[in-house]
Amino acid sequence: MSDDAATNLPRENPARRAWATISRNPWLGPLIALTLVYLLFVILVPDTFARPVNLVTMARQTVALGLCSVGMTLVVILGGIDLSVGSAVALTTVVIASLLKSGAGPLTAALGGIVVAAFTGLVNGTLITGLRVTPFIITLGAMRILRGAAKGLAHEQKIDVDAHGLDSLVAALPPERQWMLFPPGVWLLIVVAALAAAMLRWTRLGRHIYAIGSSEATARLCGIEVSRVKILVYTLAAALAGLAGVIEFGTLTVGDPTDSAGLELEVIASVVIGGGSLSGGAGSILGALIGGFLMTVIKTGCVHVGLPNWVQDLVTGGIIVTAVAVDRARSRRT
Repeated sequence: MSDDAATNLPRENPARRAWATISRNPWLGPLIALTLVYLLFVILVPDTFARPVNLVTMARQTVALGLCSVGMTLVVILGGIDLSVGSAVALTTVVIASLLKSGAGPLTAALGGIVVAAFTGLVNGTLITGLRVTPFIITLGAMRILRGAAKGLAHEQKIDVDAHGLDSLVAALPPERQWMLFPPGVWLLIVVAALAAAMLRWTRLGRHIYAIGSSEATARLCGIEVSRVKILVYTLAAALAGLAGVIEFGTLTVGDPTDSAGLELEVIASVVIGGGSLSGGAGSILGALIGGFLMTVIKTGCVHVGLPNWVQDLVTGGIIVTAVAVDRARSRRT
């Protein structure tokens, strides 16, 4: 082919090439957005927002949200939804406080809270598969039931109790432990996220989760035990919500039945912002973590700038709507 002929060949549109790159790596767009938002607040309030201690603080504030987002990512990829996350976290804090108050050790109390949360996920998954009712309805009912159970167990008041060291999970590091860079809770989130990402990428369960989310009927024809996978995923997601409840208790040092109201919306938003599709079959752990950290950066930046809380709600709501719109556009192109 001559040089003139090669020159006359149509070149690929740069915008289309960029969109194709982001489509192959759904976490890339949120990462770019996170970088731009972070730099914006650094420019606006460099004296406070740009300090390393603020970055550590934001990481600490993202742990509970991040753990729930890891579990929600599994559920969303599966093609489901879980609206009971916030209530499960609140119930976990109450269970932990109640066990500590009764004389249980911190490890026993934490494990008890996680087991209770995991059991709620087991029930949700069983009802969804057994009754063949949409996850939205089942988990919406579970959201109210778990919140009511938390209030009843706590007698509609906070349970004040000594944290017995659980507060050290997300507390600021003392001078002799600065070598850790981040509190143990942040490292716990990193380990959990890495294990979940490895499971999705390299195990049979991960392939089955993606297959069911892409087409449940096809997955059944391929011999996948759809009901078993769904129950397992909802149980895992609830267990991670229970782990987030342990972190939340360490932050609050009280069992609060009213805590984490609306957390489920932030978690779903984090997953969608990170490239997860509400239609199922798409999503990544890395993207969900980026989405969760983006939410934290926006909230913290608004506080540093001095914006009122209602402005933060407007900004967060706008981001959620934009993320869903991008998700729909990506789905149509696919």
